[in-house]
Amino acid sequence: MTELKKPVIIGIAGGSGSGKTTIAHEIADQIHDDDHITMITQDSYYRDNTGVSMADRQKINYDHPDAFDTPLLVKQIDQLVHRQAIEMPIYDFTEHNRSRKTIHVEPSDIIILEGILVLANEELRDLMDIKIYVDTDDDIRFIRRLQRDMKERGRSLDSVITQYLATVKPMYHLFIEPTKRYADIIVPEGGSNDVAIDMLTTKVRDIIAKNNA
Repeated sequence: MTELKKPVIIGIAGGSGSGKTTIAHEIADQIHDDDHITMITQDSYYRDNTGVSMADRQKINYDHPDAFDTPLLVKQIDQLVHRQAIEMPIYDFTEHNRSRKTIHVEPSDIIILEGILVLANEELRDLMDIKIYVDTDDDIRFIRRLQRDMKERGRSLDSVITQYLATVKPMYHLFIEPTKRYADIIVPEGGSNDVAIDMLTTKVRDIIAKNNA
């Protein structure tokens, strides 16, 4: 039996609204469909809050490392590394809870993992071939988060502002921004940085070539 090649694991971290998802999709688009790419978002791995009242769910600090089920994320990324399929959780942001449904994910050659704290955990970092930190100004990130949460997650203007000031901004400076020291590459201004995206894509192709040699 031919030994399976290790997939390329790309970790993309940065504050909420920094442009992590845009960069992930730009890399995927530039690699094209010749290679199978799987996108994993850390947001899917918020803890299961079943049994917690809605009032208490709304009080949870979702920008703190403890809000995530990191052991499950590490386990499932490791399974994909070893070419095993996973059942990825789905998180319902309107209910502040994990859905009963999951998404079946088959192993692939390239796995892009993006999330605010994907560089905070040593076990996760050790699984990555490339570690990226997206560095975007606070004002821009806040505006993007405001637009997203109101449009996609059914949040009110007041609730977004209150959450940002109470937890999002302080947690960013306490837990997220310090993880940039673990990054191989720091990308200023998120998805609008075409030069950085071209460099990243070239590096990914280089790793793929080495893995397939």
